[in-house]
Amino acid sequence: MRTIALALLFALGFAGPALASAPRALDIGPNEEVWFEEDHTVPMVAFSVALPAGSVYDPAGKAGLAAFAAYMFNEGAGPLNSEAYQSEIADRAIQLTMSPDRDWLILSVSTLSSQAKDAFRLLALALQHPRFDADAVERVRAQMLQQVQQDASDPAAVAADRFYQVYFGNHPYGHPVNGDTAGLTAIRVADLKAFAATHWVKGGARIAVSGDIDAATLTGLLKATFDPLPAAMPPAPPPVVHAGNPGETIVPMVVPQPTALFGLPGFARADKDYLAGYVANYIVGGGGFSSRLTVEVREKRGLTYGISTGFADFHRGGLVLGQVATRRDAMDSSLAVVRQVLADYAAHGPTAAELADAKTYLTGSYPLAFASNAGIASQLNAFERAGLPLAYVARRNSLIEALTLDDVKRAAARLFDPARMTVVVGGSIAVASTGRKPVGKPAAHN
Repeated sequence: MRTIALALLFALGFAGPALASAPRALDIGPNEEVWFEEDHTVPMVAFSVALPAGSVYDPAGKAGLAAFAAYMFNEGAGPLNSEAYQSEIADRAIQLTMSPDRDWLILSVSTLSSQAKDAFRLLALALQHPRFDADAVERVRAQMLQQVQQDASDPAAVAADRFYQVYFGNHPYGHPVNGDTAGLTAIRVADLKAFAATHWVKGGARIAVSGDIDAATLTGLLKATFDPLPAAMPPAPPPVVHAGNPGETIVPMVVPQPTALFGLPGFARADKDYLAGYVANYIVGGGGFSSRLTVEVREKRGLTYGISTGFADFHRGGLVLGQVATRRDAMDSSLAVVRQVLADYAAHGPTAAELADAKTYLTGSYPLAFASNAGIASQLNAFERAGLPLAYVARRNSLIEALTLDDVKRAAARLFDPARMTVVVGGSIAVASTGRKPVGKPAAHN
């Protein structure tokens, strides 16, 4: 949607994102945060809205309630039933997606600027007057139950669901975002209405807007959309008291290629080593074909087509999460190499050359996240959800450049001790001829 003139940016001494103007904060009310980047280059407006309505708020016995409500968002509101609401969205070429995660419901909207008023009207209608008609509820429930059944035969999905359960124990982070059969079956229309009333609220909302609209017009639309919503924020999720369960859990499945998820306790966003840890993770597992794990597990040994690690941030803590899929007779060896690589990395950290390459990539690719109005809104909203200040948008690259080799080595030592690693494998594995047995007890598949 726009051209990123990197040469011009650096010539001007600005190594940050390719924004038409500096993003600013708009004041629409207490406990509501709005970041806005005005750009009239193309006649488009994009906005990203995060509400405190993630699966962490699912009540006991009703796993999937937050996601169920989210998927009902475009299924009718006010005087419009499901068909009528979706027709209004389609007739105006408005793009609307609902993305529930463990902490948030993220609503993403892209529209022509000429349709912005209607896009906000339809958003407001769904937030303020959701219908939850019985026929739509049963249709969405059936779709979600069908997905749960399909996931039960997918080793990656099985491993992911069990990993969070093993890692977080009884904490609400431990159940699947999209719920399970028992939880989805137990949810009633009254549950959906009550959840929307208490979680689709302006208290704690994080909103980012980018595009062809002025601040005064946007402020009016935002106030009309969010002012009528409840101001009370939902109670804070419980603290995580069980973070990690070192060892291996095997979820037996008859599949030719099992998938393993492996995780280590990460950093909270406020941790002084967070950004150093982010760079350290890029070097060991986040850098695609250049990462140490890819070189050792794929290129040198041919054990997998792909292996990666990444940061997962939650309100209640951080997690470094990795994934690898391979043949059942190669999984044991693959995990052994992962432990070996991480142990060496924790002990010695990256080389100066690895750090320099990581800085070059991470700072050079940063403007690409701001290549469209939708990308800008999404990136700004991600920073808002992380609790970062608006100034971080421009400072991020300089903060990475300022990291020293000692900083990143310290973060690597804190993060990548394989003795702290929780591993869950979806699919049966064949133990290598060394006779090493998986750590932990095999878990029955459910």
